[in-house]
Amino acid sequence: MSSYLPSDPQIAEFAAYLRLERGQSPRTSEEYARDIELFGNFLEPGHPKGAPFLTLGAAGVSEIRRFVMELMGPRGYSPTSVRRKIAALRSFYALQKREGRRGDNPAQDVPPPKAAKRLPRVLSEPEVARLLRTRVAGKTEARRLRDVAIMELLYASGIRRAELVGLNLTDIDLERRVMRVIGKGNKQRAVFINQAAAEAVRAYLGVRPRSADEALFLSNRRRRLSHRQAWVVFREFAALSGIARHVTPHVMRHSFATHLLENGADLMTIKELLGHESLTTTQVYTNVSMEHMRRTYEEAHPRDRTEER
Repeated sequence: MSSYLPSDPQIAEFAAYLRLERGQSPRTSEEYARDIELFGNFLEPGHPKGAPFLTLGAAGVSEIRRFVMELMGPRGYSPTSVRRKIAALRSFYALQKREGRRGDNPAQDVPPPKAAKRLPRVLSEPEVARLLRTRVAGKTEARRLRDVAIMELLYASGIRRAELVGLNLTDIDLERRVMRVIGKGNKQRAVFINQAAAEAVRAYLGVRPRSADEALFLSNRRRRLSHRQAWVVFREFAALSGIARHVTPHVMRHSFATHLLENGADLMTIKELLGHESLTTTQVYTNVSMEHMRRTYEEAHPRDRTEER
């Protein structure tokens, strides 16, 4: 659990609103609150740390446009990151309008930059197998089995890193090989896991330290594994696997979806397993699968490799 607490009462109210009324996760609420704090510091350069912002509530369209221009220019933020910050500002000023503190939403008229349309990065099935075979030396048995279970579970289910660390002991049924996952917007869904993941989790539970914490995966302090600690586990496996490409837990999620599609699963099933709101979001994996097939074709077909044609 993060220790971040907004010092500005407006931002603290906004973070609480996101969690309690909008059902956002603590991580999303914190990120949006930090985005508003970043805008507050833009409005008031040299603002004393810990003091409330004096101009935040009254900012207009021109200030938000200048903020976006600075993010895209000197600060070098990506379009995706800027889009999120605009979304945070829209939510923040929508709350101010709802509470009667102002009559408009200045962020509503600021268009977000177009996000570059890129296909998700995925690993091949042999690369995933190589990653899952990787072992990190110098760990206790409990940590070794925990980390193996984490890696197997990420690929078996396609869940997000935040969803992984949010799992409780009561959320997983190893006999039926099904998990209850709390996704974005605090929405629950059922996710299946394969036999390899079930066996890895069962082995970990056999050595899991006793703890009053109900979390499935524990840190060395016998508390719920944090979002960052899960990233460290994954980074260790990726670094030792020898895979040249940049690999993240979200790449595993993309690989899960693409491999299911390539092996005969339908898009609607994949949509439900991933927890997507719209089938349109899931359809990107059709393009990813086609690109995979193209690469396989070009690598396998001998005609273009012959010297004489």
